[in-house]
Amino acid sequence: MFFLQMSGFPGSGKSTLARQISQTTGAVIVDHDISKTAILKSLSSQGYTMEGKVIGQLSYDVDWSLVDYYLSNGHSVIMDSPCLYSNLLETGLELARKHKKKYKYVECYVEDIELIRNRLKNRERLLSQIEAPSSEEGFYRALINSKKPEEENYIVVDSSKPIAEYLSKVLEYINE
Repeated sequence: MFFLQMSGFPGSGKSTLARQISQTTGAVIVDHDISKTAILKSLSSQGYTMEGKVIGQLSYDVDWSLVDYYLSNGHSVIMDSPCLYSNLLETGLELARKHKKKYKYVECYVEDIELIRNRLKNRERLLSQIEAPSSEEGFYRALINSKKPEEENYIVVDSSKPIAEYLSKVLEYINE
């Protein structure tokens, strides 16, 4: 059993990889975009608006509650979210330790901003998902500032390549 924390810029292939891992391992996926979109839709339907930062925190609170619940029930869990903040790493590590699950971390890395722009433009977009990088500078800053666990083994995959080229490496890492 494991807890896998995914990371990577939007459009880097996290969700695609998470689905493949889930199909192979039976792990439950907690997708941050799903919870954040649900909160945005609910607020909108009730005529409320909130600052984006507050909505982001609310959705992470929901995500972590789901991760805790699924881990407590003996499931392997994949957290599908960009990992841009240290507190996300800390919470993931704490929950893995609490439930005595192997902690794993995979970053989907794509350095080509044009590939990211194309993927974002051509995907079926949820309400919470960005349409394009806000700026080239912001994109490269996000790549550089991606948080990684300091005391845990992790892998970074070049997800600009076909998933078949790195899926077996990721599965091998998860099973070690």
